[in-house]
Amino acid sequence: MRSPASGCSSTPPPDQVQKHSTAILYLSIAMSIFSKASAGQSHATASGPAKHGKAAEMPYPKNETNYEVEIAATRGSFRVYKRRFFGLCQLVLLNIVISWDWLTFSSISSTSAEYFQVSESTINWLSTAFLFAFCVATPAVMYMLNKGGPKSVIITASVLILIGNWIRYAGTKAQGGIFGVVMFGQLLLGFAQPFALAAPTRYSDLWFSEQGRTSATAFATLANPLGAAIGQLVDSFWTVKPSDIPNMVLWISVIATITCIPSLFIPARPPTPASASAAVAKTPFGESIRGIVRFREFWLIFIAFSVYVGFFNSVSTLINQILLPYGFSETDAGIAGGVLIVAGLISSAIVSPINDRYKQYLLVIRICVPVHAISYIGLYFAPSSPYGLAPSIVVCALLGVSAFALLPVVLEYLVEITYPYSPEISSTLLWMGGQLLGGIFTIIQTELKAGQDGAHPPQNMKRSLIFSAVIACVVALFPLTLNVIGPKIVNRRLEADWNDIHHAHNRDLDVPLQNRNNTAEARVTDQ
Repeated sequence: MRSPASGCSSTPPPDQVQKHSTAILYLSIAMSIFSKASAGQSHATASGPAKHGKAAEMPYPKNETNYEVEIAATRGSFRVYKRRFFGLCQLVLLNIVISWDWLTFSSISSTSAEYFQVSESTINWLSTAFLFAFCVATPAVMYMLNKGGPKSVIITASVLILIGNWIRYAGTKAQGGIFGVVMFGQLLLGFAQPFALAAPTRYSDLWFSEQGRTSATAFATLANPLGAAIGQLVDSFWTVKPSDIPNMVLWISVIATITCIPSLFIPARPPTPASASAAVAKTPFGESIRGIVRFREFWLIFIAFSVYVGFFNSVSTLINQILLPYGFSETDAGIAGGVLIVAGLISSAIVSPINDRYKQYLLVIRICVPVHAISYIGLYFAPSSPYGLAPSIVVCALLGVSAFALLPVVLEYLVEITYPYSPEISSTLLWMGGQLLGGIFTIIQTELKAGQDGAHPPQNMKRSLIFSAVIACVVALFPLTLNVIGPKIVNRRLEADWNDIHHAHNRDLDVPLQNRNNTAEARVTDQ
């Protein structure tokens, strides 16, 4: 084909021009991606200023279309950093330690009661007071996360964990055990927990893209029940007799000290945003609370989440007293509690990455909520089964699988549908509800415990387990109505991220064809 300068008046057909333009467009995009890859530059791990740093290198799925590749090539203004895993690992360690602190005396309640010369009901208050302390500290946690970000709350949690653990050790060591001093240390640890437990959603929103948020939240959040499992298993092995308690608390304090030190060195925030939603300024503290509580969906999730976390807390506290009347040992109770948590961690490790890919929040909720509710019915029958410990372990495993698969998905889903309100507000309110009900349920179920006389077996917790089964089944109806009754729910945060991608794609199409490659490159490097 001759150029217009040659004087030829013939014009190629419009469809041919369109095909050639499309081919040139794809070719220019491919050349841009290839040139960056061959230069050895990495967008995802850049740590310095972009013009001296590394540019975009995007891993694409094998079945990705050319259009999707073109969109991905325009996403140079956002990046994630490998250093994000340092802060994430620190959150994991803190949540393990703080949960271990919470249940230090619960799995060995009989031995602890003998050591401190108090009743088992009094030992239960070490766990209950811890949960109520969480609620007291919640407003400060939400304010600090909203104003200062994750690092400030991580350091605060570390300081409280250090002080609380060593005060507890002093209380167990002095004069054969001073219960009041141990309770004071336990309260400080209760104040520390919300600083560590409420931070993961804010941290993942700040440091991770939409492809990894649920997994990051799961990794940090589920470390909390992992700590509970460690406490239930290890403490029962470390404490054979009452005189072993001071040494057990000493070792926990040493581990906590080693865990807290790295908090000083985590980065406060990434140099550049990880996603479009992370780049948007979050709404102020008061406005976020007022906005979130107006969501009907928030209350449907809040009620169910609070009840289920509350029962998890009470069952974790009372598992020893649920099983002991049927002839099981403290070690058996520790194994059952450990299975509950380990099975849950495995299920979450499977579900969270899948949900990161497919974003099927409601499907996970609709599958797991009924299973979780029915498991509480099974918990009533399992301890008295003639087949020994096995039924209790199976029921605990079902409780763990359904609860832990739900936990990170629900936390992330609520952040999605309440965007652009700050993510730490919704997650902290959920945790506060769960801890508050956990303390209340522990008190109620302790009071429903059978007496020594006239009960078969003595001191059984059948009435307590009926209470938990009925409440768990009733509240299951609330989350199951999501997107069934009322207006259709929109994943607002995910929509914001993808809108930015499509806007970037459209901006490239507005640039003259010969300049599109340079424009895409400029957006990647000039940040």
